[in-house]
Amino acid sequence: ARNTPLLKGAFVPDPAFDPEPPDLAERWAALPGNVRGGLIFVLASAIFSVMIALIKLAGERLHVTEILLFRQATMMTLALPAIWSGWPGSMQSSKPRLQLARVGLAFCAMTLGFSAVVHLPLAEATVISFSKSFFTTLLAIFVLGEVVRLPRWSALAAGFTGVIIIVWPSEGTELQIWHLAAVASAVCVSAVFIIIRVLAQIDQPVTILTYQALGVGLLMIAPAAWFWIWPTPMEWALLIGIGVLSAIAQYLNILAMKAGEASAMAPLEYTRLIFATVLGFWLFAEWPEPRVWVGAGIIIAAALFVLHRERRVKSPN
Repeated sequence: ARNTPLLKGAFVPDPAFDPEPPDLAERWAALPGNVRGGLIFVLASAIFSVMIALIKLAGERLHVTEILLFRQATMMTLALPAIWSGWPGSMQSSKPRLQLARVGLAFCAMTLGFSAVVHLPLAEATVISFSKSFFTTLLAIFVLGEVVRLPRWSALAAGFTGVIIIVWPSEGTELQIWHLAAVASAVCVSAVFIIIRVLAQIDQPVTILTYQALGVGLLMIAPAAWFWIWPTPMEWALLIGIGVLSAIAQYLNILAMKAGEASAMAPLEYTRLIFATVLGFWLFAEWPEPRVWVGAGIIIAAALFVLHRERRVKSPN
């Protein structure tokens, strides 16, 4: 600091000098948007990974539909103000059958995906979920008529090769149905993305939210009641934690997309593999087999190549 001496041993600050450093809020606001969005997105990925780990813990005794019913109830409670503000207009859709199809596919995606999480190593289930980007591209070709050239077809082929390497049984083992469940979940998620692309052009966002919150919740009631087991106090804590962390992760994802560009956030999704590996090793003593690492490397490299190609097409200069 620069000081101006008045008397011997006495100093006062220079009036032109501000000794207080910028606070954290100012430093945060000064960061580029993609940096802020990226940091928030990685935090959301970490929280989402913890939520998945809690589902795996709760799934050691509770059925996955019971777990998802509580998760959906939490999400519906948080969405209730938006739904109520537009009721009953929020239920009016230009394509109600398409909305219902999306609800059914979301139900299948959640049930199959989280069942795979319960029965497979965390890292393995996480890597297979990354294949949704390839299925989304395929569905966009056949449903939306998007044009895909040879380099992208090559990347798709490489990505599916990575999936096959992961799900292919090791020597002395058999193909597990849960690997197929994880792949089927990725297909359903991709179909949901495609349907949302169509619905976003014709329906209000609150309508899409309403069908998702109410529809999936209603579909979960019957199987959850059939497989119902009264949770223990520890399991109640896990269920509450799952709902709260899910809501926080989704909110942070929204903030991340608001702060940064979606294309900049997309590659950061693969940080979930790091979190899943650490949590799997810490909580369940799991360590991915070499084939999982090989398949993961191929899937991630292929997905990043597809993303790079999309950026070049959109910004040729």
